[in-house]
Amino acid sequence: MITKIVGAGTRAGLVALLFALPAILLPSVGSDAIQIMMLFALLAGCLVFVEYVSNAPSILEFRYAPPFNRLRYLAIFLTVFALSVIARGEVAPNAFTAFLHALGQLVGDAIDFPYSPVRLMVIMLPNNATPELVAQVRTAAGLSYLISLVTLVVFYFYVRVLGWPARNGAFNVWVNLPLFDPTAGGDVMPRLLRDGRLNILLGFLMPFLIPAIVQMMSDLIDPIHLSDPKTMIWTMSAWAFIPASMIMRGIAMTRVATLINENRQRAYAATHAGHAQVTSSAA
Repeated sequence: MITKIVGAGTRAGLVALLFALPAILLPSVGSDAIQIMMLFALLAGCLVFVEYVSNAPSILEFRYAPPFNRLRYLAIFLTVFALSVIARGEVAPNAFTAFLHALGQLVGDAIDFPYSPVRLMVIMLPNNATPELVAQVRTAAGLSYLISLVTLVVFYFYVRVLGWPARNGAFNVWVNLPLFDPTAGGDVMPRLLRDGRLNILLGFLMPFLIPAIVQMMSDLIDPIHLSDPKTMIWTMSAWAFIPASMIMRGIAMTRVATLINENRQRAYAATHAGHAQVTSSAA
């Protein structure tokens, strides 16, 4: 019990740190913004603590299938940290902020071609956006997109090469997928395949759809003010992390469906072999 409480508290502290990171790193943050960020950090930490201190998960998927959630947390943490450091470099530059800015600028320029996600994020900006803001958005988009792509490659390596999640022992579908209803009707395996492929498709499309939707809605509502560092950090982090997280979920669900199919085939083969042995003995 003590080990579970310590583990849940550690995870809650790490999630709270993630939400408080911009307030910690940015040099010029107002007291009201700090209070709001700390409130979100406290709420997120409490939710994670309750989730991990309970015996069974309620909304957190793949809780007992590491390193799925660890990779997702690492991806969003690195994205928020890198963008916060770059924003800090606008006021208090140093060698590290200059390195991250140069890396993001290099990647952003490399993938800023027509119809690319980075180009769509730049086009999303209003017509009166300054060249400095355009460059900042391109840099932030490039760096966040790079982190998300690396995360996907690492997770794919775990699945295809290291055999996730079978290498961690028995995989309980109902505990690791609490939001998946096995009694909704139909066979579980094709439903997992369908949901997994749908998540992968939406994950690939979202980086292209989000800028287009925001640009279309800018005539009805106030556009997002990316000139604010905090808005820039969270907007770019969500834009890169949510699609990558959906693709990871889709890959994981299709992998689970494959494992279920393999277990069924082995069971059918064993049953068939047993019947054949009984038949030959009777003969």
